[in-house]
Amino acid sequence: QVQLVESGGGLVQAGGSLRLSCAASGPTFQDYGMGWFRQSPGSERKLVASISWSGGSTYYADSVKGRFTISRDNVKKTMYLQMNSLKAEDAAVYYCAALTSGRLASGEYAYWGQGTQVTVSS
Repeated sequence: QVQLVESGGGLVQAGGSLRLSCAASGPTFQDYGMGWFRQSPGSERKLVASISWSGGSTYYADSVKGRFTISRDNVKKTMYLQMNSLKAEDAAVYYCAALTSGRLASGEYAYWGQGTQVTVSS
């Protein structure tokens, strides 16, 4: 079991950058692969990027590949999403989640944070 809290969202102009953080509590953070999801109004929650427990393997959705970078620090129990060259379509509530079964791109994410809002203006 792990508790997750996102932070770092805010308002940014198109072309700008933000870094999201996901702070975890509990002793088993290092045992989980982790993912960032986002959800826009009227849309299903979609996986944006994910990272293995060691940080040695990552997955990115095609829509963000080359612009976003996922990373984690298991000592600090924190996961990050560096978002560059932001576009209007990146605006959403971003959630972090812990992978409890399966693979990074298609597995079951059972533990979720409350989300942080990212707004992109132009």
